[in-house]
Amino acid sequence: MSKKLNELKISTPGRVCLFGEHQDYLKLPVVACAISLRISVEGHRRDDRIIKVQLPDISDEETFSLDEPIIYSKERDYLKSSVKVLMKHGFTFSNGFDCIVHGQIPINAGTSSSSALIVTWINFLARMSDQSQILPDEKLAWLAYEAEVLEFSEPGGMMDQYSTSIGGIIAIDFYPETRVTRLNTELKTFVLGNSKQPKDTKYILSHVKDQILAVDKILRNIEPEFSLQTVSYDDLRFYSKYLSDSQYQILEGTIKNRDLTVLARRELIRKNPDHKLIGQLLNEHHNVLRDMLNISTPKIERMIKAALKSGAYGAKINGSGGGGCMFAYAPEDSERVKDAIEEEGGQAFIILPDTGSRQEIPEVVK
Repeated sequence: MSKKLNELKISTPGRVCLFGEHQDYLKLPVVACAISLRISVEGHRRDDRIIKVQLPDISDEETFSLDEPIIYSKERDYLKSSVKVLMKHGFTFSNGFDCIVHGQIPINAGTSSSSALIVTWINFLARMSDQSQILPDEKLAWLAYEAEVLEFSEPGGMMDQYSTSIGGIIAIDFYPETRVTRLNTELKTFVLGNSKQPKDTKYILSHVKDQILAVDKILRNIEPEFSLQTVSYDDLRFYSKYLSDSQYQILEGTIKNRDLTVLARRELIRKNPDHKLIGQLLNEHHNVLRDMLNISTPKIERMIKAALKSGAYGAKINGSGGGGCMFAYAPEDSERVKDAIEEEGGQAFIILPDTGSRQEIPEVVK
């Protein structure tokens, strides 16, 4: 008789996007970093086929039966979609589970709390399934992408799922095919600042995405060989006559971000990068996000200014924008930077790069 896990705890990190905000859904490169704020799912088998999940951090609880068709009862019904996607891929469940979710990751703040939850849940389910399968990092990421994005026709890309599954600092290329590169860079302390301003991720993503995809379509109709992946920044002026001022602005911002990501990655490939240069590139990236993609807020600007004044090497908004978090790269004076962010009304955390989704309780019974 094969052994099955009877009790299990899985945890997964949140993430910050170092470089490449609003790029992954355009198949442009990104660099992301898993962070030392995590979410966990801990649970055990039941004698029936009921799944019961307690979510005390948000004062919620969900219960559904594996004996009934899985029907979504709310927007982004991720606990159910994860089960449904795994079943579609051949996983079976003879038992249900009693589980509890705890998290340190700010919710709805741009640090991938949703993706981290889904990655954790799928990792838990796959190991506790009849197949008792430990998923490779990239398969775990893809299944989470299916459950979060494809299942609900959402506008997001794949960065969050890959970053939280794999952990560490990774570069992701999406063109001509998806390729993940683990960077062995030794980055030091960051300070994450939550503005506590809720954001509408779905609206912001679709708003920015719809604008740049409209520009891409216009330019491809004029020049079929046009490509956001290959167009040179120096050649953009040629296309300005076909676009409104706002359309040209978002095109220019997109290509600037692409090129900054390539520059940063070149430095981050090094084992011991120039930390001051990384900070400078973060600042340049934020300027584009603020001035060209228009996704920052006055409060986040104050938090960033305070962090830089207190010794941070660089700082930028994190996530889709319109609220949520910023972060500062602060190898020195991290406590001072944390205090400065909090003085501006933010909730601050000193964080480090962290490992990906992992098992915390290796308890195995017959």
